[in-house]
Amino acid sequence: MTTLTLSSADATTLTADVLVIGTAPAGGRRKGAVLVGPAASFKAASKRRLEESLTALGATGKVGDVVTVPGTGISTAPIVLAVGLGSGPYDDETLRRAAGTALRSLAGHRRAAVALPVETPGALTAVAEGALLGAYSYDEYKVTSKSSHKSGVDRITVAVADSKDAATVAASAHAKAVASGVNLARDLVNAPSQDLTPVDFARVATEVSDGLPIEIEILDEKALTEGGYGGILGVGRGSVNPPRLVRLAYRPDGATQHLSLVGKGITFDTGGISIKPSMSMHEMKGDMGGAAAALGTIVTAAKLGLAINITSYLCLAENMPSGSAQKPGDVLRTYGGTTVEVLDTDAEGRLVLADGLVRAQEDKPDILIDIATLTGAAVVALGIRTTGIMANDDDLRTAIHVAGNRAGENTWPMPQPEELRANFDSLVADLTNIGLVGRSHGGMLSASIFLKEFVKPGQSWAHLDIAGPSYNSLSAWAYTPRGGTGVAVRTLTALAEDLIARQA
Repeated sequence: MTTLTLSSADATTLTADVLVIGTAPAGGRRKGAVLVGPAASFKAASKRRLEESLTALGATGKVGDVVTVPGTGISTAPIVLAVGLGSGPYDDETLRRAAGTALRSLAGHRRAAVALPVETPGALTAVAEGALLGAYSYDEYKVTSKSSHKSGVDRITVAVADSKDAATVAASAHAKAVASGVNLARDLVNAPSQDLTPVDFARVATEVSDGLPIEIEILDEKALTEGGYGGILGVGRGSVNPPRLVRLAYRPDGATQHLSLVGKGITFDTGGISIKPSMSMHEMKGDMGGAAAALGTIVTAAKLGLAINITSYLCLAENMPSGSAQKPGDVLRTYGGTTVEVLDTDAEGRLVLADGLVRAQEDKPDILIDIATLTGAAVVALGIRTTGIMANDDDLRTAIHVAGNRAGENTWPMPQPEELRANFDSLVADLTNIGLVGRSHGGMLSASIFLKEFVKPGQSWAHLDIAGPSYNSLSAWAYTPRGGTGVAVRTLTALAEDLIARQA
């Protein structure tokens, strides 16, 4: 695990393999890049040598520009890496991405010193968070290839004006807690499903909650049967790995608001009897990204000591085809009694969420949010980097959008057209699990309409479809790796902090 410390020593004297600095376009008729942040205060000779070297190597200082030069005569570190920040002023996301870009490019090095602009606590939080997220690598299963694999940086030192300042220390601690929660979610999404069955996921939830003020309750298949959780049981009955419902509760002293999170946790999704095509099916190990986000968020909140009650429900099942699997045409009785005719066993996430949503409302939360890699239609509509937000509460939808974009996670508000509800009328049950007009007609919106049926009138609720940004199949960028991204943890943590601030 990557560690991060602060230092108020001269950045050029910090012990590291690489010193990271920031650059900006020279501007005017000048070509090349100029130094910004702490690097702008380097000794005149070092500064001149560095800028000349960067110019000779074609550095532009534009956002995303990365150039390395020898550190000889400039710093203790043998290498200096200059990352472009573009023309200022620099918002938090620009700094977060710059730090992430730099640290991601340093895979294979052990120690890095970071000297980017951190004049405010917010800027420091962004730089530290970006660095920790950019240094992430998933090496659990590297064995014979480990010697040639470039793991992430082990130790990061961030140069600050005063490493003992209370606000500075708090900003660093915040970044560490958030990055830890995101990376926990990434690890879960990246784990092979053979080693992350519903039972294994529940065990991980127990382990990461140990020592934190989080109470945990796990319902096994017997308890789920006795409790009438027909959605989770129906989805999981085709697998030899039984389902689980995990309830985690964080209750800090003095907290008056209650946020409840319900995460879709399909630890592997074959589609069941309505089996998926084989192409890219291996990525369906990540169909539990919603549950990973719900777990990562509550752990982050507990580490930060946020003054808000949070309950996370992890709806865990493995969707497999077998002789015992649910079949198209079967009718499930979900928790609370609503019956659902299963027309497509690959529309399984909404079935486990139905149980979780109804159960979560028994805790009487002020705000209820479900998070799910729910529909391919979300990717068609919003691409692979944007989360869709659907809600029965305009203020909540806006609050999530604002929190997500501030945290650096793209979100976009989406509607819930009333006319889609009629598509779920069943001949034999209360509902069908897919709209009768088919998935091609507003599938993301349609899925949210189904979930809305399990939300009581007056309950403030939002649905986050993270099918696009939860798993990055393409090239890594900024602080986002290939594979699991841990999306929604930062958005939900920021939302929780906003709720606290509004009540203060």
